[in-house]
Amino acid sequence: MSEFPNDNTHISSNDDYIEAFLDTLFLEQGLSDNTLAAYRSDLGKFTEFLIKSQRDISLMEVQSSDIEAYLAYRVDLGLKSRSTARSISALKRFFLYWVKEQKITATPLLSIAQPKIIQSLPKTLTELEVEALLDAPEVDEPLGLRDKAMLELLYATGLRVTELVGLRIEQVNLRQAVVLVRGKGGKERLVPMGEEALHWIEQFLKLGRPQMIKHATDFVFPSKRGVGMTRQTFWHRIKHYAILANVTSPLSPHTLRHAFATHLLNHGADLRVVQMMLGHSDLSTTQIYTHVASERLKSLHQQHHPRA
Repeated sequence: MSEFPNDNTHISSNDDYIEAFLDTLFLEQGLSDNTLAAYRSDLGKFTEFLIKSQRDISLMEVQSSDIEAYLAYRVDLGLKSRSTARSISALKRFFLYWVKEQKITATPLLSIAQPKIIQSLPKTLTELEVEALLDAPEVDEPLGLRDKAMLELLYATGLRVTELVGLRIEQVNLRQAVVLVRGKGGKERLVPMGEEALHWIEQFLKLGRPQMIKHATDFVFPSKRGVGMTRQTFWHRIKHYAILANVTSPLSPHTLRHAFATHLLNHGADLRVVQMMLGHSDLSTTQIYTHVASERLKSLHQQHHPRA
């Protein structure tokens, strides 16, 4: 692929090409830090592969054969198809950007197909396990009251953990019992929280949060230090309560999000409504939960039908 003179002629290293691409994504599309970090990681791993393969070339000189060799390398490492698909997506977006910037004539991924992804069922909890988890915090002290409100809200709304810990006071409307969620790519959605979550949030805001606030902050759920909480901290809290509740099913930071979607579908919710509440831009992303509900129906049929 030949190069064109353009406004990016000052760029000389592969790291510079990557950062210029990421800067544009941030400035023009407002992608989150987590998404940008994922792109940086995927592109960085590809450049590392080029160096290991003794292909010490500019990313603007990459050929289709380099991409094919990289995919074969990932297969040899036993990496999951989902991870490889994400890596290909990052590379496609990167090279298409530089085509648009007239730095290269064509993307080296024109003939590269996405690997077929085998959809795995999200790990989730039964309704009884969720009840046990939600009942685990001690609500007679501020920290436990905070965690109770967070768990109830998480299960009631299907928020991502990042969205939950980043929630601000202005995003919670107690009168209408809704949460304004700012999700991926700066997209906003309104999600109802239900009576139970509303009750515990009101209790926390009235009785727990004032005791935890040490500095001015608008985070709904502050940390012990009175500032914003990290995703990792809340994940540790979930694992702590799972032990107390004797929940032995596999957990992930999104366990309650998956339970929220699965249990809604099990009780007859429309798939598109669940899609809107989860903040999925594509319905196909939400459809994985129909498989979960189907598996549950099969299990119930086998347990209770006389001819199963």
